[in-house]
Amino acid sequence: MRNSLFGQIYIYFTVVILLSILGVGIVSYVQSSRALDEQVERYISQLIRHSTSQTELFIRRYELVSDSILSEQAVKEFMEMDPEDDYQFYQLNQTVRKNILHRMFIAYPDIYSITVIGDHGRAILEDNQNGVRFQHFNASETLQYINSIVPPDGRVAIFKTERANPREETIAMARRIRGFTSYVPKGVLILEIRTDQLAPLWDMADLGEQASFFIIDENGNVVYEPSHSKLPMEMKMAAIADALHEPGLSAVRDVNGVPTLFVGRESSYLRWKMVATLPVNVLREPVSVIRTTTFGVGLATLLIALILAYRFARTIIRPIRTVMEGMRETEKGNWSRLEDPGRNDELGGLIQRYNLMVSRLSEMINRVYEAELKQQKSELDLQRSRFERQQAEFQALQLQINPHFLYNTLETINCYAIVKESEEISEIVEAMAFMLRYSVQTHLEEIAVANELNHVRYYMVIMRHRLGNDFELEVTVPPDLLLQSMVRLTLQPLVENALQHAFADGMKPHHSIRIGAEEHERGWCVYVEDNGAGMTAERVEQLRRKLEQYEPEEERPKSLLRRGGIGIVNVHRRIQMVYGDEYGLRIDSREGGGSRFSLYMPKKGPAALSMTAKASAAVI
Repeated sequence: MRNSLFGQIYIYFTVVILLSILGVGIVSYVQSSRALDEQVERYISQLIRHSTSQTELFIRRYELVSDSILSEQAVKEFMEMDPEDDYQFYQLNQTVRKNILHRMFIAYPDIYSITVIGDHGRAILEDNQNGVRFQHFNASETLQYINSIVPPDGRVAIFKTERANPREETIAMARRIRGFTSYVPKGVLILEIRTDQLAPLWDMADLGEQASFFIIDENGNVVYEPSHSKLPMEMKMAAIADALHEPGLSAVRDVNGVPTLFVGRESSYLRWKMVATLPVNVLREPVSVIRTTTFGVGLATLLIALILAYRFARTIIRPIRTVMEGMRETEKGNWSRLEDPGRNDELGGLIQRYNLMVSRLSEMINRVYEAELKQQKSELDLQRSRFERQQAEFQALQLQINPHFLYNTLETINCYAIVKESEEISEIVEAMAFMLRYSVQTHLEEIAVANELNHVRYYMVIMRHRLGNDFELEVTVPPDLLLQSMVRLTLQPLVENALQHAFADGMKPHHSIRIGAEEHERGWCVYVEDNGAGMTAERVEQLRRKLEQYEPEEERPKSLLRRGGIGIVNVHRRIQMVYGDEYGLRIDSREGGGSRFSLYMPKKGPAALSMTAKASAAVI
């Protein structure tokens, strides 16, 4: 099968299809996997940045609250009071609690408690729980603990507080307080804040049950962690060290044998480390779906493509095998035609050309036999045979129509159909239909001048649309010559030649083409003259010599003599074949003075006039 044309085509199609599917599938999978990984990582980073910024805004709000408390005069006086003066302590305690702390609770209901402790050991306590928070409060121990965690540079210390009731989770904000007469710190302020409003912000960064999000402060204490998280503390700290080694980096670590992505960020204000975790298999689950879909679609596409390739290869091979069988029969001497499959492509054309070749070969063999039988016939038979050959040559010359004009006309029709959608298309198609019907007639009968003028009229209709220029053609044929006989398809090539060569830059208002007819001593002539660029005397002489030297049409180079439909030499030759060598085409021109092409023919009786030419004769 591999040595056959069918096998080679099928194998090549299979390789091309496989390479295309594998190339597209692998590239799309790799690119999609990379893009999804980057997108998910960016999404997680954005969640962490959002949670961090919102948390910082929340904490800064209450730092401003602590600033307002620290600036109160009563608080500063409390820092410097005599610890043995119970009366002063009572007054300051009442003043601070009623005038400052109670107002803070009303303005900021998220504040759980406020504690002010002086270095002298006295403390002012207030909360929203009717004093439950301070039933076992020890001022000296609390002061010692706060002094140990508050930074020496005066920054705020933020830490999580422990509660027996998990529903009352709070975070504490502690900072030092200066006295009224000195800038030296004299005590501390502790502000406890409920995390009810922070929890929704942190929950937004939680990406599901298999993912996790946790916050650890600068002392290694867990500030927030979802209930379903089961990561050990040493794993959290190691992951934080990897993820926060450089800003914006992520890390992948094994958690119970499962590769897990850690994306972290550290708050420069809070000194908190916020880290989100997500198993790599969950991260790449969409990529797995893409891989499975690509594989399934690729297999289905490959199967369909192979079926189509099989059918396509068979449609190519079957006609070729049919032609091979026909050639084998031809080798045996059986000149049989092949059955036409009715195809319009190259393979159908191959069978048609084969049938034509067989018919021609068979005909040529028959002619050889007939020629051998006719060798002994009289001179009359030979002359008749010579006349038949001339007639066949004339028909071949008449059928040599250059398709270039037809191609341009069809292009014009197409442009009008797409762009203008106007009625000019109908006019062009009507003119083209007339010219085709008129051109395909191959008999040698002469035609009336009116028919040729009508053919030129339809040609000018098409040319006005092709050139986009509305110009007129002057006709000065005497009425008594309109029915005079002339050779078919000889006038229009002269008009086409004038349009192509006389006006190189296009028709201008002062340009003109005129068709006229006149009688002379040997008969009559019809001519086409223009006021275009004309030709030099050397060029005119060169053209006249070529008209006298007949060359086969297929051997003549493309030039002025044969461009534009039926060549001028073709016109000259056909007139001579019909009327004799003393008639034909005459050329007169001078440089800058225009050109005149005259067709000289013998004067005969009126020729047949078609119905369309009769209708056009009155107009002309």
